[in-house]
Amino acid sequence: MQRRKRKATCEPAGPPSPPGKRRPVGLRIIGGRFRGRRLFYSGQWSVRPMKDRLREAVFDLLGPAVEHKQVIDLFAGTGALGLEALSRGAAHALFIEQHHPTAAMLRRNIALLGVESQAEVFVGNAFLAALWLRRLGPQAWLVFCSPPYAYYVDRATAMRELLHGLWQQAPEASMFVVESDERFDRRQLPDPQAWDVRHYRPAQIALAEKTTTAPARGPLETAAPPPM
Repeated sequence: MQRRKRKATCEPAGPPSPPGKRRPVGLRIIGGRFRGRRLFYSGQWSVRPMKDRLREAVFDLLGPAVEHKQVIDLFAGTGALGLEALSRGAAHALFIEQHHPTAAMLRRNIALLGVESQAEVFVGNAFLAALWLRRLGPQAWLVFCSPPYAYYVDRATAMRELLHGLWQQAPEASMFVVESDERFDRRQLPDPQAWDVRHYRPAQIALAEKTTTAPARGPLETAAPPPM
């Protein structure tokens, strides 16, 4: 008796992605009041949103610490991190994104979820923190720093100064989440012993809570980096 040939179970590969773009990925809110809602994503390689599973792991680690925080989403891209935080009870989110088309897509995602009253987009350079820090109120922050990984190499000094400056300015009980790859030496972080570092290759996630009030300083006046 002849065996019947099995039909192929895999869908044929689609057309190759245009240069500079990846195929569309499922980008959605993982938890909270907007759980399951899809977000717009252009597919641009330069945007690189944090993958859903990694974002879920980050928010599992943060737990209820998200609630009532004012979020700073640096290098915001799609806004997935800040919007996830709003979904889980954050009070307000400031998104920092310098690429105008990406900022327009971010505004679409804010409108899609109907959180315009809780969100603000600053279209400009994240390293010019003195321009956008003034938009924040006195309550504790939740800072997401998820830049292109190459920044930790190509713009190492600027990244260190940004993180040290924000740590100094942050109100007590502020939380920080820094995503990098393993090229970033966590000894460059402010108060290096305060950080919980987790590895989700190729990503490296560092989390910390500021538990002591830093001396008053001018905007982004940074301390000397820790010795290497």
